Amino acid sequence: MIKLKLNHYSVMIPKIDQTSINLVNQQQTPQSKNQLRRELLHIRQSMLAEDWREKSDRISFHLQASSRFQQAKTVLAYVSFRQEPDLSRLFAETSKEGTKIWGFPRCVENAMIWHEWKPGELLQTGAYGIWEPHADLPLISPSQVDLILVPAVACDQRGYRLGYGGGYYDRMLSSPEWQSIPTIGIVFDFAYLTELPIDNWDQPLNECCTEEGLKLNNK
Repeated sequence: MIKLKLNHYSVMIPKIDQTSINLVNQQQTPQSKNQLRRELLHIRQSMLAEDWREKSDRISFHLQASSRFQQAKTVLAYVSFRQEPDLSRLFAETSKEGTKIWGFPRCVENAMIWHEWKPGELLQTGAYGIWEPHADLPLISPSQVDLILVPAVACDQRGYRLGYGGGYYDRMLSSPEWQSIPTIGIVFDFAYLTELPIDNWDQPLNECCTEEGLKLNNK
C-alpha cells in the first residue's frame, strides 16, 4: 500500500514519437480496436515525464474552470495508470477548498464499486495492478453522483471512448441508474480522434477534456 502522491511522479521515459501521432491522426479507415489501442498506448507511455506532468495539470485546470465541474459536489474519478492523465493536482486543489466528494472505483468481478476517497488516504493494489480504495471506505451510490471523469485510451468527436477492453464503464453507463449522470472523458489531445471504431454496446460520453480544453461531442 502507498499514499497517492499529489505533486509529481519521478518517471524517466523516452521522447514521444511524433511520427506515430501523425500516423494515428491521419487514419482514413477505422482500425481495429486492438490495433488502435496498442498504438495509442505506445504513444502515451513514450511521453517525457515533464510533458506528461504539464499536460496533466492543464487538463486539471480546464476541468476546475468548467461550470459542469464547479456545479458538481460528488465526482467519480480514477488514479492514473499506465501514463493516463494524472488529476492529482485537481484532487489537491479541491481538497483545500472542501468543495468536492471524490469517488474511486474497486473492480469486483465484472462491476465497479465506488468508494469515497480523500487526498492522502491509503490505496491498495487491485485488479490489473490499478490502485484502489479500501473496501471499508464509505460507498457511493449512483443517486449521489453529479459527474463522472472517465479514463480512456482515446475519445472521438462523437463522444465515443476507446477503453482497455474490459467493458467496465460501458456496462456501468448502460445501466438505467447511471445513464443520466454527466460524463467527461479524459485523454491527451493526441488521443482525441475524429472517429473511433465502435460496437453496439459502446456508450458515448457527454464531453471530452484534453490539455487543449473541453470538447462537446457531435453525436
